[in-house]
Amino acid sequence: MEGRPLQPAIVSRWGVRNFPLQVKIKQIDPELPLPGPQTGGAAGFDLITREDTTIHPGEFGLIPANVIVEVPEGYALIVAARSSTPRRTGLAIPHGIGIIDSDYRGDGDEIKVQVWNTTAAPVTVARGERIAQGILVKIESVSWQPDTAAFGDTRGGFGSTG
Repeated sequence: MEGRPLQPAIVSRWGVRNFPLQVKIKQIDPELPLPGPQTGGAAGFDLITREDTTIHPGEFGLIPANVIVEVPEGYALIVAARSSTPRRTGLAIPHGIGIIDSDYRGDGDEIKVQVWNTTAAPVTVARGERIAQGILVKIESVSWQPDTAAFGDTRGGFGSTG
């Protein structure tokens, strides 16, 4: 593989050889751990809260995740809630996910997790707490081809399948 640094292959339990994608990351506070998967089969890696952050009832807040990631061209970093976070804290990611583009990598571009406090009490996320998960996904660029025809039968809109 030309241009790719030599690196050890990871062999899964199914015998699939996987060469990990090498991605540059800058920590704002190097005393905290790097984001990482919690199990060998994890699809994503947990993002760590850099500082104690309190979100008041019904308000939106930004929780600093302590890293600037050089997302490779042709990829996006998806920031999603950990499955336990809303149930445990009452904090939800208001738009479902966050998308970190490959050009969001400047010195002031620390990843922040936008949350909404759905509870009636203030919620404090402690420094070092795992607040969200990141998943690097391959993306394709799009070249639109305008057309005036429909592409199939109308299905009826939101919730049309039940």
